[in-house]
Amino acid sequence: MTVVGFKMDSNTEEIILMLVTAYLLGSIPSGVWIGKLFFHIDIRRHGSGNIGTTNTYRVLGPIAGSIVMAMDISKGAVATLLPVFFNNTTFNPLLFGLAAILGHTFSIFDKFKGGKAVATSAGMLLAYKPSFFFLAAGIWILVILLTSMVSLASIIAFPCVTIAIFFIHDTYLFILAAVLTVFIFYRHRTNIKRIINGTENMVPFGLGHILRNRH
Repeated sequence: MTVVGFKMDSNTEEIILMLVTAYLLGSIPSGVWIGKLFFHIDIRRHGSGNIGTTNTYRVLGPIAGSIVMAMDISKGAVATLLPVFFNNTTFNPLLFGLAAILGHTFSIFDKFKGGKAVATSAGMLLAYKPSFFFLAAGIWILVILLTSMVSLASIIAFPCVTIAIFFIHDTYLFILAAVLTVFIFYRHRTNIKRIINGTENMVPFGLGHILRNRH
């Protein structure tokens, strides 16, 4: 294939195809599609307006929220595994996981808007280093049970896992995890303000929810 005088070999074409596929996978707006298809509701017009798991849970309920979370995790995992499916290990699989994360955050199907990339990042970790995915999931669940805040769980889980990754000497994974941690903090900046002010939304379970309702 020749593009503007540049001839691409079959390997280059395959890499580009995988990157585009990973981005399109990540771009699938799970919350929007589930809401419209099964509930005839556009979750972007309800709750926080976010298309991710938390707002889906809040607007459509726990079943829909769990489905959206599973779909978003799957997007990151499948994208990261594309080199395995294509039997092409030319590039680090993290590159394709990153493409899915960018798709989720800047979705071509949602006017280049999107979610906060937590679940899709977790999916990438699941495919690349399952043990760290379960570490992240454990921290995430524990913080939710203690605080009832999904946002705080994400904000705590990312840096904890990044620190753990540092000790396994995987440079690419550590750099990506560090960058994603900064990005997650940025995407949750309004949540952080509400957490500090004591007005952050809570899920209807956990210690934080119980303590807040006592006042």
